[in-house]
Amino acid sequence: MARVLILAEDNFRDEELVYPMYRMREAGFKVTVAARKNEVKGKFGVPVAADKDSRKCKADDYDAVIIPGGYAPDKMRTYPEMLGIVREMDRKGKVVAAICHAGWVIASASIIKGRKVTSYAAIKDDMINAGGKWSDKEVVVDGNLVTSRKPEDLPAFCREIIRKLSILTDK
Repeated sequence: MARVLILAEDNFRDEELVYPMYRMREAGFKVTVAARKNEVKGKFGVPVAADKDSRKCKADDYDAVIIPGGYAPDKMRTYPEMLGIVREMDRKGKVVAAICHAGWVIASASIIKGRKVTSYAAIKDDMINAGGKWSDKEVVVDGNLVTSRKPEDLPAFCREIIRKLSILTDK
């Protein structure tokens, strides 16, 4: 069974955390939500309980990390442990998935240089300045990296994460 880590902080885009959380569970994967406190609230007020303190997460314990968008990524990219786990999971070839403004986290983790990516249009320049090859598509996959633009792209985003994890767990 694949193990999925979802990084969280207050002001995440509600559906960009909740939808993947339930889709991954529906696919039979073990999901862990990690944050610096016991509960985080979405941009529109949806509360989500954290299963684990993000400062205690280790890349070896997970097969994928999902980073939701909203305003949370602007805070998350200042947390060394969150950048560290994203960087380490990428280095190990594990699935790293970012949607919307979560592109800030993968840019700050320095893992997108020379790679195909997408994000919310407002951070396109940030993605390009971090070395990403940005395109305006609902989902972009470059090796183990999966990126999407906005909430409307969640079905394609989750389909690609599940596809990559299914391939990984079939080995």
